[in-house]
Amino acid sequence: MVVHVLCCLRRMPVQRLLFWETSRKILLRGLASGRPAFGSEFRSEYSLDRLYPPQEKEADTGKDSASRTIPEIPVGRLSISYSRSSGPGGQNVNKVNSKAEVRFHLASADWISEEVRQKMAVLQKHKINKLGELIITSEVSRYQMRNLADCLQKIRDMIAESTERPQVVSEETTEMIRSRVEKMNRERLRQKKIRSSLKQSRYVNFD
Repeated sequence: MVVHVLCCLRRMPVQRLLFWETSRKILLRGLASGRPAFGSEFRSEYSLDRLYPPQEKEADTGKDSASRTIPEIPVGRLSISYSRSSGPGGQNVNKVNSKAEVRFHLASADWISEEVRQKMAVLQKHKINKLGELIITSEVSRYQMRNLADCLQKIRDMIAESTERPQVVSEETTEMIRSRVEKMNRERLRQKKIRSSLKQSRYVNFD
């Protein structure tokens, strides 16, 4: 038996021997670490974690990170549904439910701070139904996962918009804007008088 194996190995090219040895080492390494070898764990490019990566926290400690950090969106607490889409996809949109709709009760969404929720209720009042649910839809793609990722990104943008604090305008800036507006109004009235006098000069009295 040993002689037969040695004869077979002697007949095999050097490249095959190297490939066999490398494959054996990778397999043993994967078994030892408890992870699948050769990339057997398949992940689609349209998976949710790739289309919607987790947010990285800001490293700058000088900013108010507690008020500007957008919380992680708990997908399990959202009501997600799909329906026919009127967006891109050709005849495919008449066959599959590609339009994504995400809704959640805004008042009870404790993963958003109370201040941000109150501001979102004012800014997004046209997207809140009578039950107090914030409804977000997307049909920008022919794929469900892409539309779902777009809905989640819209929620993040809404939270970021409500988190931003208004800029405080200084007195110098206010005075500069007021002077510019007055100057524009004076120029507008001057041009209006010029046009009026020009029209009057064209008037001919036939009496």
